[in-house]
Amino acid sequence: MNESNFSFPKDSVLGMQAEACFEAYLKQSNNFELLTANLQIQGTKETLGELDYIVRNLKTEKIVHIELACKFYLYDEKAGTLEEQKWIGPNRKDSLFDKLEKVKLKQFPLLQAPETIQKLEELGISKPSSQELCLKAFLFLPNKMAAAIFPKPFQDCIVGHYIKPNDLEEDKTALYAIPNKKEWLLPIEIVANWYTFSEIKQLIDAQLKINKSPLIYKKTPHIMERFFIIWW
Repeated sequence: MNESNFSFPKDSVLGMQAEACFEAYLKQSNNFELLTANLQIQGTKETLGELDYIVRNLKTEKIVHIELACKFYLYDEKAGTLEEQKWIGPNRKDSLFDKLEKVKLKQFPLLQAPETIQKLEELGISKPSSQELCLKAFLFLPNKMAAAIFPKPFQDCIVGHYIKPNDLEEDKTALYAIPNKKEWLLPIEIVANWYTFSEIKQLIDAQLKINKSPLIYKKTPHIMERFFIIWW
C-alpha cells in the first residue's frame, strides 16, 4: 500500500481505524476492485444492518461480500467447552464464538434480505456469489503457555501474553507504556508516553479498580513486549 496516500485515523475508535486501513488496502489492491463499502440497508422503519465491503475479484471476476473484524482476544481455558469460546475479550465481554455467531446468524444472512437485493440493484452491483470474513486477530496467551499447541493460523496471530497483577515484577532497566484503545493498532515504537515501574503501577491499579484489563508495553535495551494485566 502506498502510505503517502493514506492518513491513519488516530482519533477514531479502533474498529473504524481497522476499516479505514482495510478500505485503503482494497482501493490500491491489484487483486480486488472495491465496489461499495459500509453499505447500510434500510428497512421500512429502521436500519437492518450494514454490509462492510462488496468487491470484485479481478482474477475470477466474482463478486464477493466481505465482513471485517479486528479483535483482541485472550485465551482462557476455563471460559467454555468449545475452542472458540476460550478466546475472550480482555474484559470478558465478548468472545471469538460470539463474533462468529453474529456473522453467521446476522451479518451474512443480511445479504439475502429483499431490501439488500433492491439496494444492490439500485447501485448496479450484481449480487455477491460468496461471502467471507476477514478477521484480524491479536491473540494473547497466559504467561508461559506455549504457542505451539495451537493451529498455525492462531500461532500467526499470537502477539503477547497476559498476567495477573501479582505477577508484575519490577524491572529497573525497563520503561512502560499504557496505550489507550485508540493506540492499540499503532506500532509500539511510536508510542510517546513512557513511565517508570512505580509510575505505571499507579496507572495499572487505577484501571484494575474499575474492572479494566490494561494493555501494557514494556521496553528494555534488549526487548520490546506487550501484555495485558487482567482484573479477573
